Amino acid sequence: MLQFVIGLLAFLGIHSIAIVAPAWRDGMAARLGEQRWKGLYSIASLAAFVLLVHGYALARHEPIVLYQPPVWTRHLALLVMLPAFPLLLSAYLPGRIKTAVKHPMLAAPKTWAFAHLLANGMLADVLLFGGFLAWAVLDRISVGKRPLRVVPGAPAGRFNDVIAVIGGLLLYAIFVLRVHAWLIGVSPLP
Repeated sequence: MLQFVIGLLAFLGIHSIAIVAPAWRDGMAARLGEQRWKGLYSIASLAAFVLLVHGYALARHEPIVLYQPPVWTRHLALLVMLPAFPLLLSAYLPGRIKTAVKHPMLAAPKTWAFAHLLANGMLADVLLFGGFLAWAVLDRISVGKRPLRVVPGAPAGRFNDVIAVIGGLLLYAIFVLRVHAWLIGVSPLP
């Protein structure tokens, strides 16, 4: 459990630099150069993510039950997850979805985390999904208080929303039917 918690705190901490120390982040990017900063940031994020994933896998071997969700919440979680991948894609495909949601890159992990909290009640699950949900909420609040950063992506286009929805639902189906069980070891289907 310790490795998992360290990995989770490191991963969310690295992704919170813009929330708690935006001036420091901008200073480091200016001093090192934007590409070098992003490279170091990516390496640190990847290392923390590996620690998080490995620690989570270990923590699942000795589960601590906090609550036992009813079976129907697994169905609800599948439904709540439907917009997560389209939201994620719409962050890179500017259109009406991105305009309406404003920050789909944060709405996607909030959706993902909330859906998973509905269906999972182990301590490691609550720490993981609750941690990501809290981080995404705090980051969304802080976005309005710091300078806007442009997310590289496709140019605005007439079909971007269609591509985001169809592509997102296709990714959702692939993930639910195959990838989740292969990657996580548990099928999300009841």
